[in-house]
Amino acid sequence: MYIQELEPVAGSLGLSALVAALPLVIVLVLLGGVRMKAHLAGLTGLLAAVLVAWLAYGMPLDQTLSSGAQGAVFGLFPILWIVVNALWVYRMTVRTRHFDILRRSFGRLSDDPRIQALVIAFCFGALLEALAGFGAPVAICSVMLVALGFEPVRAAVVALVANTAPVAFGAMGTPVVTLAQVTGLPLDDVASVVGRQTPLLALVVPLVLVGLVDGRRGLRETWVPALVCGVAFAVAQFAASNYVSAQLADIGAALAGAGALVAVPHARVPATEAVRASVLTGSRSEELDEADPRGEVVRAYAPYALIVVIFSLAQIPVVKDWLAGATRTQDWPFLNVANPDGEAVSGNVFSWPIVSTGGTLVLIAGLFTAVVLGVHARVAVKEWAATVHELRFAILTVTSVLALAYVMNLSGQAATIGHFVAAAGAGLAFLSPVLGWFGVAVSGSDTSANALFGALQVTAARESGLSPELLAAANSSGGVLGKMISPQNLTIACAAVGLAGKEGDLLRRVLPWSLGLLLVMCLIVVGQSSPVLGWMLP
Repeated sequence: MYIQELEPVAGSLGLSALVAALPLVIVLVLLGGVRMKAHLAGLTGLLAAVLVAWLAYGMPLDQTLSSGAQGAVFGLFPILWIVVNALWVYRMTVRTRHFDILRRSFGRLSDDPRIQALVIAFCFGALLEALAGFGAPVAICSVMLVALGFEPVRAAVVALVANTAPVAFGAMGTPVVTLAQVTGLPLDDVASVVGRQTPLLALVVPLVLVGLVDGRRGLRETWVPALVCGVAFAVAQFAASNYVSAQLADIGAALAGAGALVAVPHARVPATEAVRASVLTGSRSEELDEADPRGEVVRAYAPYALIVVIFSLAQIPVVKDWLAGATRTQDWPFLNVANPDGEAVSGNVFSWPIVSTGGTLVLIAGLFTAVVLGVHARVAVKEWAATVHELRFAILTVTSVLALAYVMNLSGQAATIGHFVAAAGAGLAFLSPVLGWFGVAVSGSDTSANALFGALQVTAARESGLSPELLAAANSSGGVLGKMISPQNLTIACAAVGLAGKEGDLLRRVLPWSLGLLLVMCLIVVGQSSPVLGWMLP
């Protein structure tokens, strides 16, 4: 049995924390400073974590490698299993041109560019985040806005700022699923706290978007639909994450937000020529004027309806119990780890939720989608394989980062850093979202930031007497605000709208919003850690 040590380096917690942090520092420097590709930085950090665990912490090499292997397997299943199948559904809608029909359907909801920004960047972007994530919402929404006549820089800024509130539950809940796994906290507990933080962002972001599109006039004339959209989104995200399913949080929120916009009379008032002339400085795509048969529009919405129905059925107690019964739990080979108190850690056992996992449910929805959209079986399989090929570097990145996280967690490196960070005391609640923000700003992924920092947030919380669920959730909720300034997202936005090399210009436009909203999130977490907003927690 390997027993974790908190102070293996010269009996000093400070020196041990410094050594334990080396893998994280290496990854962050390679990503943010050297600009190394994410999968190479992840693999380099993994090598560093293995060496620290083996040489500094004395973890047997076979157990060190086994812990990394468990992290990589978890990265493949269920994390990437969810992502691949969700993106596969999206690719089939693109293949059959039903994605274009859906895009035109959104474009017809209003001719007011400020409302179009809410529908496309905020609501539809959330739907894309729910299914695809990993930069897809920014790329697709910015292109759609340019097609409507938005100036490229404005389109990119709007798409980047909009891609905040849904990120924590993106890719069918992948970030919170990862957070729950690496921290050992129940998924429902983590998701419920995140669902009491990010909805507060959803109340603000639509107002920010109409301000970005049309300044004070935009706020003055369209604050009612913006507020209604934000409230509907926030309520649906809160309800789904707390009482239904974390995987459905973004889908339900996106549909609720769009539905609320359609229902508000203010949103259907035609925009004045002055507004259109000042906001729409580009040329509008004629493709948007194509007429689509009602039946094809229904089929375009069908994949998202199928996912909602299948996930909802999976929450029925009888069905949920049956699905849970298919979960296989086994001892992980070559792993026998105890915490500093001599108690066996949960990582010694690995669960395989083969049927109940979100990825399998999305796969089932994808099979029905292929039938509804008329995709031949051979073509559907080809698209699935193409999805895996498209994500090959993302797969390598996620598996290496999760392997690194598991090595750090099981060797005791994360616990050492957590105990050292706990010295921040009450200030920890304020700094917790900042750590998640920094992780996403560098890595471009809330999933990666949760894998890297989730465990040490929980350790620090327990040492300082704060709620582990609160700080774990704060890592993810703060992280979503780093998404808009991550080099990965900035590059995607520039490439999508033809502004290659202008990443610095975009960064200057979105950085103040990222920092301002981060401050709001820090204050929310501080309030929730005290009697002021403590009543908000479950």
